[in-house]
Amino acid sequence: MFVVVGVTGGIAAYKVVQLVRLLVKDGHEVHVVPTASALRFVGAPTWEAISRSPVTASVHEDVAQVRHVALGQAADLVIVAPATANSLAKMAVGLADDLLGTTLLATTAPVVVAPAMHTEMWRHPATQHSIRTLRERGVTIVGPDEGELTGGDSGEGRMSEPEAIFAEALAAADAGGAEHVVRRHDLAGLRVAVSAGGTREPIDPVRFIGNRSSGRQGLALAAAAAERGAEVVLVAAHVDRGLLAEAALPTAVRIVAAGTAAELGEAMRSAAVVADVIVMAAAVADYRVEGIAPRKLTKESAAGPAITLELVETDDIVAGLVRDRREGQTIVGFAAETPGDGEALIDRARRKAARKGVDLLAANEVGWERGFETDRNALVIVDVEGRVVAEPRGTKRDVAEAVWDAVVAVRS
Repeated sequence: MFVVVGVTGGIAAYKVVQLVRLLVKDGHEVHVVPTASALRFVGAPTWEAISRSPVTASVHEDVAQVRHVALGQAADLVIVAPATANSLAKMAVGLADDLLGTTLLATTAPVVVAPAMHTEMWRHPATQHSIRTLRERGVTIVGPDEGELTGGDSGEGRMSEPEAIFAEALAAADAGGAEHVVRRHDLAGLRVAVSAGGTREPIDPVRFIGNRSSGRQGLALAAAAAERGAEVVLVAAHVDRGLLAEAALPTAVRIVAAGTAAELGEAMRSAAVVADVIVMAAAVADYRVEGIAPRKLTKESAAGPAITLELVETDDIVAGLVRDRREGQTIVGFAAETPGDGEALIDRARRKAARKGVDLLAANEVGWERGFETDRNALVIVDVEGRVVAEPRGTKRDVAEAVWDAVVAVRS
């Protein structure tokens, strides 16, 4: 589920960090939209670290992606916490002088609000008028609770606890009949195998031939599949341990570690025996060293200032999976390319899809600053007949959802 969490300028903002954490651990993609005032209480680095998504409060950033409305359009659920008296008044009259305001006006998703303020402000007729207006529009109001307030005061106006907001928000999303409720179960009953990360081919006990793949795209694919109801095996080549821990993958994902291309191929062939869908998102080495040195290669042991490594091709894992596929099995290949322009990328995707015989081929342009080691991606997805079926771009979770949409379409 794509969740937008709006944070306004109240001291209770620090408690919303736990709310975002709960949403992420439950497998949802979370985008935090703080107001400028909220960032004086909790900074953008904290929100980015907890949500694992970029954070901005300005409508003047990422203009090309029309971010001021795109977040609201994409959202399955919007939560505003803490919601100050000022933010409630702005919501009630439809003011949109910041990114949170435009997001709220652009969304048709269920909206959940958790007010937080001193008792006198909560009870003021203006605030109560705002609350009535929002309720009439179908906004879910959670709290506020009675308890200790800032400055030693006590009374009604304390923001509800993150766990309570989390439960109420998910209930509101389900009751709202949002598209995600149907979509997240469209892989139910399917067994899925996804590969992620980059393989490492040893040169000696110290060095290896590798690549810059972080594994983020494969992790996003596994998480999205599990959320949509699939039983998932994630074959992870080199994926940073911290990144893997932060991913908070759902319990429906079983992780199998692999280091080299040979190990990854063996693990994928094993998973393919029962898999209904295979997605080869890992960056697999095309070559390996023919003779791995048993000891570290040193300058002293070298014959001169240069060293020669003889490389041999690794097995084509995707080709083998296609050759041995079971009836009804869907196979998706990935290709990282440096073509220079969009038409060349599509052409390479078509040729590779035809050569490998996959049902879908997802090609992404990579380079020094794109594709690898970033939170965003852009793909061209073609089918076995060379038709472009999708060109998703956005966060790697956005792209993952588009890949699964294409898989569902192919299987239907």
